[in-house]
Amino acid sequence: MSDQSWEGCSVLLIEDQPPEVEFICEILCHAPGGLFEISHFPRLDAGLQSLRENPVDVLLLDLCLPDSIGYQTFERARREAPSLPIILMTNLDDQALAERAVREGAQDYLIKRKVDTELLVRSIRYAIERQRADTALRCSEQRYALAVQGANDGVWDWDLDTGRVYYSTRWCEILGLAPGEIGDSVEDWTNRVHPEEAVEFRRALQSHLNGDSAQFCLEYRMRCRDGSYIWVLSRGVAVLGPDRTPVRMAGSLTDISGRKQAEAKLVHDALHDALTGLPNRNLLLDHLDLALQQLRGRNGKAHSLLLLDLDRFKHVNDSLGHEAGDRLLVRIAELLRAQVQPGDTLARLSGDEFAVLLADVYTPHQVTQVAQRLLDSCAGPIEINGQDIYVSASIGIAIGSLQYACAHDLLRDADIALYWAKSAGKACYQVFDREMHRRVVQLHRLETELRRAIERHEFDLYYQPIISLGNEGLVGFEALIRWNHPVRGLVLPQEFIGVAEETGLIVPLGWWTLREACRQLRQWQLRFPSRPALSVSVNISGKLFGEPDMASGIRAILRQTGLPAASLILEITESTVLDHGEEAVEKLNELRRLGLGLHVDDFGTGYSSLTYLRKFAYDSLKIDRSFVQEMTQSNGSEAIVQTIIALGKLLGINIIAEGVENRHQLERLRELECPQVQGYWFSRPMDRDNTADLLSDPPVWLLARAC
Repeated sequence: MSDQSWEGCSVLLIEDQPPEVEFICEILCHAPGGLFEISHFPRLDAGLQSLRENPVDVLLLDLCLPDSIGYQTFERARREAPSLPIILMTNLDDQALAERAVREGAQDYLIKRKVDTELLVRSIRYAIERQRADTALRCSEQRYALAVQGANDGVWDWDLDTGRVYYSTRWCEILGLAPGEIGDSVEDWTNRVHPEEAVEFRRALQSHLNGDSAQFCLEYRMRCRDGSYIWVLSRGVAVLGPDRTPVRMAGSLTDISGRKQAEAKLVHDALHDALTGLPNRNLLLDHLDLALQQLRGRNGKAHSLLLLDLDRFKHVNDSLGHEAGDRLLVRIAELLRAQVQPGDTLARLSGDEFAVLLADVYTPHQVTQVAQRLLDSCAGPIEINGQDIYVSASIGIAIGSLQYACAHDLLRDADIALYWAKSAGKACYQVFDREMHRRVVQLHRLETELRRAIERHEFDLYYQPIISLGNEGLVGFEALIRWNHPVRGLVLPQEFIGVAEETGLIVPLGWWTLREACRQLRQWQLRFPSRPALSVSVNISGKLFGEPDMASGIRAILRQTGLPAASLILEITESTVLDHGEEAVEKLNELRRLGLGLHVDDFGTGYSSLTYLRKFAYDSLKIDRSFVQEMTQSNGSEAIVQTIIALGKLLGINIIAEGVENRHQLERLRELECPQVQGYWFSRPMDRDNTADLLSDPPVWLLARAC
């Protein structure tokens, strides 16, 4: 049916919960083309009264209403409008109830929490189409004798006294037979019924002949001439003799293979991923529930669930486009499928997340062997659009046992293990244990407290001096965030920044840090003028760096606080720049045009790109504290420090060594001609009051330690 024929499709919604009404109306109002006209009533009586006065095309019916509860709600609506397509929408995920409703006339049974625009619109369309088809068939049956139905139906006529059956030409054509290729016995028909439906066929036929049903009506499969099976619908009515016993029975045979294929496709699409063809989350959960039932039933063999998530998949989408990302997912699905054994289930849950349900797995060693094979299969280069893409994956493992009550619990624990695999550095697997769950609960509690802390402004900035070894002078500060927890006291960033990054809370925290650091430094510049003016450096999260309005937001902060742009330095990690690919080129150029300083933080710990160093001409590279602290014990660390300092000289980039904690480190850095340093040897990060005291009267020890 064309879209034009759906214009003005009228829908009656009987639902008493305002949020549900708003949700359904929102879906239908925003359906492509705006095809639906919706009327709504919160009670059944009012809805049925409206139906008598204003017929509609389809009824969306909740089973639990203020004036009618349960299955009787559907029965009342069905009696009121027997020819109206009815779609039940309920929160009751009751398979038996759904089957009964559909069996007794409902066109569909939808679970509200699983409904989306595509599913609801498709259900309405199919419901109306099926109802129209059924209505047309009933009219045809009333208008004509069953034996002379339309040309698409085959006719049969069975003389019960002689046992002979007449099969029309169309009846034979449906099965690919010529009229002379079939006899006139009923066995020529019944012997072609598929073995799986043969018992039901005989039962339904005998039930009608016994007078237990008004009509013989059954859908089943029949064998064609070439040995294949097709779905058919048989209808028939017995004619009674003077003694009220059947003497004749006539009916029709209809090829319904097309409808069955469409229904099978609907079922398949509901349970499979459209992109990869793999089972989806719903089908995986069904398989998990079955595996748990089998485990409880036989109390023996275990099973395991592996959740696999690609690392840095967003980077592929951002750099190569979503089409390339989709092709990569299809290729990954093929690689994973090659590692899965018959009886196992490979599913795509969402995005770049896959799941593998291993059947009959006994030991953790077996599971981890499979996990390693899966990781290895994803590790090689994958060619997409002529480019080699290197990806890796992380895997979380939950081993099935009798302690699991339902599939969702097993899925939850595998997801927790996946979280820790990601946290452990990615490209690895983790097996769930109870300690993981305890830590996740703690992280959830921390996230809740962190959200509350942002609302209550529980954060302060501390400032660590940066010292020039050339003139033993104070050149600026690095602003470091601290959390004034109402119970735990001062909380250092390493305890909460990770959670803030993961939850997106790092974005509002980042903006607050920038605003507060600029405001405070401007106050100090006006109060303690110096030449050159003091600067403040602020670490920028990758999530904040990716904000489209980042440059304009910083421009507004500088304007509001009055801080000169040259006094603000942004510290950006190598990984932040590399993760954003070519997008980083434009973003860094935009920041450079503002006049800001740009530092590369933790240099040497990530995937350094000399191309980016040359292209953007950063002001400074900050040597990570791990190299500085190991410099006097490890020749390798000292060589890295020496190389970075030499690189800075060649490129004309300033170098700042972090984490200087003793005189030996300082002396070696001076010998290597490192321009600037910071660390506990000079000062721990200070609150704003102590920093102001330092600026008002710089202590002798601070500068003396640089000498």
